Amino acid sequence: MNVRHRSTGFSNRLFAEQALSRSAGAPLIGGNAVELLIDARAHFDAWLAAIAAAKRHVFLENYIIRDDSIGQAFRAALIERARAGVFVAVIGDWVGCLGQSRASFWNDLRAAGGQVRIYNPPRLGSSFGWVSRDHRKVLVVDGEVGFLSGVCLSEKWLGDPGRDVPPWRDTGVVIRGPAVAEIEHAFADSWQQVGEPLPDDERVRPTAEARDAGSVSLRLIATQPSTAGMYRLDQMVAAMATKTLWLTDAYFVGVAPYVQALAAAARDGVDVRLLVPGSSDIPMVAGMSRSGYRPLLKAGIRVFEWNGSMLHAKTAVADGRWARVGSSNLNIASWLSNREIDVAIEDNGFAGKLEAQYEADLENATEILLRGRRRRSGNERMRSRAPRPPRPRHTGGSSSRAAAGALRLANTVGAALTEHRVLGDTETGPLLAGALTAIVLTVVAILWPAVIAWPLALIGAWFAVNLSVSWWTLRSKRKRSAPDENR
Repeated sequence: MNVRHRSTGFSNRLFAEQALSRSAGAPLIGGNAVELLIDARAHFDAWLAAIAAAKRHVFLENYIIRDDSIGQAFRAALIERARAGVFVAVIGDWVGCLGQSRASFWNDLRAAGGQVRIYNPPRLGSSFGWVSRDHRKVLVVDGEVGFLSGVCLSEKWLGDPGRDVPPWRDTGVVIRGPAVAEIEHAFADSWQQVGEPLPDDERVRPTAEARDAGSVSLRLIATQPSTAGMYRLDQMVAAMATKTLWLTDAYFVGVAPYVQALAAAARDGVDVRLLVPGSSDIPMVAGMSRSGYRPLLKAGIRVFEWNGSMLHAKTAVADGRWARVGSSNLNIASWLSNREIDVAIEDNGFAGKLEAQYEADLENATEILLRGRRRRSGNERMRSRAPRPPRPRHTGGSSSRAAAGALRLANTVGAALTEHRVLGDTETGPLLAGALTAIVLTVVAILWPAVIAWPLALIGAWFAVNLSVSWWTLRSKRKRSAPDENR
């Protein structure tokens, strides 16, 4: 007997909106204007112009603030506004700024009346607290304009033309309209996590209800450690995409549930693509990313490697309607550990622009193929006979310009000749590296045991002190609460 299911009364659109709102924990906000920013120069120019025009307050939150020409330019702009009576508040991350700028870097801004806080430095009583980082890149001015991005305040993002190092590829947005208030709420939450809340200052208070600035609807997803709002949203979008799902990520490390979601979409006929760096400033993460290519390719997901110096963008665009831009990478650290902020935009016009940018990016990328995975035409077989360019060894981060330059040259030549690269052996490399590391540690432990013993002793002392402080703090709280409970 055939049974027809009765309609629940929910339209597909309403169901999708409810599912996305619940998964991200963020409502849909209408009436916004959104502009796409591509690469650091456009970001820095727009950010500095907004700071210079500030009348009431400037909120700046960034993972890396470096003591170089860019960091100094932003510090000077903030000092000028603080001296003019503008409320200036800055949050930097302790790990992100470690080795990039010292505490004294902010002395002049503090002297001018600005306030600076550093997120989550190591502290007693929190053994693993330092793992959580503030990875957001946010600027808000006067409650009128907000910026979200993957760009940090460092001249590294501009490349080095003198040494033939092109700018890093990155993406951000400018937002005007009601959503700016939500960005300010997210900043205020980060500010309160580091110290006292924002003061009751007329320069910080909202002047009036935000007016509509455009017709774009969006969700602001400001995630905190252990909330996983962005992870749930990424999973939901992978499940709901029907035609296309194009992803760009700087530090992709595919966890099984997300890879399975992408694979399921690809098997259902969705055009799933992943664009990742060919040369990374963190080689270890790039190796982990490559080790996960094979299951993606077997599922029909197309993987591309960027041929430039560094691809740092974190974007997604699905079905020509839904788009995401922000600070979150597709890995466990961003999904579960860090403070991140992204904007999910539901607008055909903006999604179309991001799709066009994605297609432009693929012109400077090499597609990775499984050997013998697809049939090729005669011309393609001719091109495939070109020798595979050797992949240079990394010698340490994005500062290794020689390695980056060699990789760019090899990938660019390979892409020009073949337009693709056959996936080589990606699994045995990490295994060999792990085996060699274990052998070295074993030899060192046998011949020079103190070299192993002292670090272990320091780690043990760190945990002993922190656990003792945690025990004492909890015991003190219970003693103080006991008399109140007996009243």
